[in-house]
Amino acid sequence: MTEQNETSTSADSASAPPSSAMRRRSVLQIAAGAAATTPYFAWSPRSFAQEGNSKNDRRTIGVIGAGGMATGNLNAARQWLDVVAIADVDAGRADGFNKKFSDGKADVYDDYRPMLERDDIDVLHIATPDHWHTKPLVEAMLAGKDVYCEKPLTLTIDEGKLIRKVQKQTGRIVQVGTQQRSTFPLFVKALAIVNEGRLGKIRQVQAAIGGAPTSPSIPVAEVPSKLDWDRWLGPAPAVDYLHLRKDKATFTNCHYEFRWWYEYSGGKLTDWGAHHVDICNWALKLNGQTEGPTSISGTAKHPVEFKNGVPQQDDRYNTATSFQFNVQYPGDTEMIIRNDTRNGVLITGDKGRIFVSRGALQGQPVEDLANNPLPDDAIAKVYRNMPMEFNERKQHWANFLYCAENKVQPISDVHSHMEMLNVCHLAGICARLGRELKWDDSIEQIVGDDEANAMLSRPYRDGFAIEMG
Repeated sequence: MTEQNETSTSADSASAPPSSAMRRRSVLQIAAGAAATTPYFAWSPRSFAQEGNSKNDRRTIGVIGAGGMATGNLNAARQWLDVVAIADVDAGRADGFNKKFSDGKADVYDDYRPMLERDDIDVLHIATPDHWHTKPLVEAMLAGKDVYCEKPLTLTIDEGKLIRKVQKQTGRIVQVGTQQRSTFPLFVKALAIVNEGRLGKIRQVQAAIGGAPTSPSIPVAEVPSKLDWDRWLGPAPAVDYLHLRKDKATFTNCHYEFRWWYEYSGGKLTDWGAHHVDICNWALKLNGQTEGPTSISGTAKHPVEFKNGVPQQDDRYNTATSFQFNVQYPGDTEMIIRNDTRNGVLITGDKGRIFVSRGALQGQPVEDLANNPLPDDAIAKVYRNMPMEFNERKQHWANFLYCAENKVQPISDVHSHMEMLNVCHLAGICARLGRELKWDDSIEQIVGDDEANAMLSRPYRDGFAIEMG
């Protein structure tokens, strides 16, 4: 139960933990370490990173899913955190993660649930495959844990409704791993340009997210000795383990490649869509264009045949490889989601347009900043005047720890995440059924299409239902 890097680019538990007040002192230093009015991020003489080097200033974390994403995240945040527990259904990955981050001293589980009962764990990190996000997240919130959970939070729209309900009920702090929301010189600056009215009313937002791979027929293979395949599948249907090594490439329905199967993911639409559609949605909200979508239409190409939205072959990748969708909003505004142009976000308004990606921020409104700069607090306002001491993934973790300590919503909260992820999921349903969908955002239902509405949820396999306490 692990997740590797996105397509893109400890103390022994038997020992007494430091007191909560001592361990959390560094989190409070974020606010003192950076002025909220700085235009980007500031390095203070006594920074959060320096404070976190003291053993008594650190926080404990339990990690659910010990693959590439968890490794990248803990590399960014390890100076503030002690890994005391690891849960993974792949014992080899759990052991490697334990050695890297805890000198082999963390407790290792093949089931995450015992971690939810431990009072010595301050926060949890969920970095499993997508189909294993909702269940542990809901159960963790109900157990009183704050969580940094990788995106996308859900496989379905109805899972998102449950997550939002439980978050409101419990008040727990959940940061979604959409770290573009904490990338100040690019995405946050782009949103500051929008927020200052430099583009006028937005007419179109475009999320270009690239296509997905295909595979040959992948044969049934022997399950690796250290992998509990049944638990890796979890809520998903029971199927054989598939694996093929060909021409130096690996094809499987397991680690990393799970994202090209609708059974475990939404393909590129939720993989990169969870990043760029998020920026598009954030731009609309900041610009006061707060109404949700009304319809989605478009075309998609799949590597297998579909019937009634269900793939008819089970031995190869099945998510959409190419696509273009048009999402309509009230007020003559549209969102385009496509694979066939430069990766990034294009925002077009009455007064101009800008393009932003992980490597660029361009457009005439950007060039105009040379003679008409943004106000000093423009970026801070977009970041809700929370501390801005670092950048990108490291800042995203700092924001999570700050918000967990101060009990305020993080920059990437579950409610805004699900607003945009609903669009990604609707695109997936549109792709699989091959027809336009009408959407009633007020009740989060597809209008006049029972078959499509049935795809707002999926059954959980026996033994893997969410435990509501």
